[in-house]
Amino acid sequence: MALERSVQRELWCWIRAGDSPLEAGRRVGVSETSVLTLVKKSGGMPPCELEIKLPSRVLVIAEREQILAGVARGESIRAIAGALGRSPSTVQRELRRNMRHRYRARPAAGQRVMKLRRGVVPGVESMSGYRPHRAQLRADRMLARPKVAKLAQNQLLRVEVQTRLEQEHSPEQIANRLREDFPNDPEMWVCHETIYQSLYVQGRGALRRDLHKRLRTGRALRKPRRTSGQRRARIPGMVTIAERPPEVDDRKVPGHWEGDLIVGKDSGSAIGTLVERTTRFVMLLHLPGNHGADVLAEAMIAAMAQLPEQLRHTLTWDQGIEMANHAQIAKATDLDIFFCDPHAPWQRGSNENTNGLLRQYFPKGTDLSVYQPDYLEHVARKLNNRPRQTLAWRTPSEALDKLLSEPINPPGVAPTS
Repeated sequence: MALERSVQRELWCWIRAGDSPLEAGRRVGVSETSVLTLVKKSGGMPPCELEIKLPSRVLVIAEREQILAGVARGESIRAIAGALGRSPSTVQRELRRNMRHRYRARPAAGQRVMKLRRGVVPGVESMSGYRPHRAQLRADRMLARPKVAKLAQNQLLRVEVQTRLEQEHSPEQIANRLREDFPNDPEMWVCHETIYQSLYVQGRGALRRDLHKRLRTGRALRKPRRTSGQRRARIPGMVTIAERPPEVDDRKVPGHWEGDLIVGKDSGSAIGTLVERTTRFVMLLHLPGNHGADVLAEAMIAAMAQLPEQLRHTLTWDQGIEMANHAQIAKATDLDIFFCDPHAPWQRGSNENTNGLLRQYFPKGTDLSVYQPDYLEHVARKLNNRPRQTLAWRTPSEALDKLLSEPINPPGVAPTS
């Protein structure tokens, strides 16, 4: 069954942010088989049609009608583009493609005019040929997918590209050299991305698939490129664990929490887990329906509202998108929220250990949505009443009661009765 375009787009966004395909699949609730099939079919890169952003890249009919009005008034291309909030080159290309005759603008005094062709001088406007609705129909046809690959249509070009690939030239080298070798024959020109698409994407079928072995990497699939640090920027405004107060590491003051999700079969369900670092006291969050940012924020705010103020200092989480509403959570709970470094589960060691203990009650590969809030409370009580070696064989509940009854009184923390 084909995945919806919105799901595919979200999946590729996660992959580009630094997740592996399987990690991205778990986040959007797609099975491992479906993810691997999708990635292999597309050659390891998102299909071009998923990246088309109509509002920002493509003119719409209303804008084309504004262009016609500007042409009728004899405005320059720059003036028309300014009114639309578009680049002058966008308007220039639109008129060049859809007017049978040259556009002669009547410029204002001292205004420089962008010309469509050499030799055009400012003068009386010509509206011959430009029709917004006709231009819109043409644009719609150009956007239609799928299209026949250029290398599949042009046999001479295909042979030339394959020959150079066999000589271990890179697609970029081939694309640039073809322009040098065939300067007067645009039909023998091709961009490097077209070569990559024909090599890797199933259905493009122009070049032999085995030619990818001639590339420097020799990969059978492409890898999306991301800049260093891009993964960390996917949650706006997050504060890294490097800025967490040193007192959190001492485990002497209660109120510092670690959190994460344990996920069920095919990442279709999840349970939120919170562990207090000093006492290992556990709280479980019921996440009905899904484990998105809104659902998690609501559950966490409700859980933290049950705690006294001296037990709400910091929360450390990994860089999962489920914490996209961290600012809202911090404001509602008076918590300072910090995010671990990528691929560093030891920075939430207590939480990782607790998640392992929880798998006794919530086995991997099962549907976690079947467990109701009362059962989550039952499991949390079991863990909180289990003696722990790290607590000198006291239970987390006993350790928490002792700290609340005999507080250390650090600066800014008031004693409780």
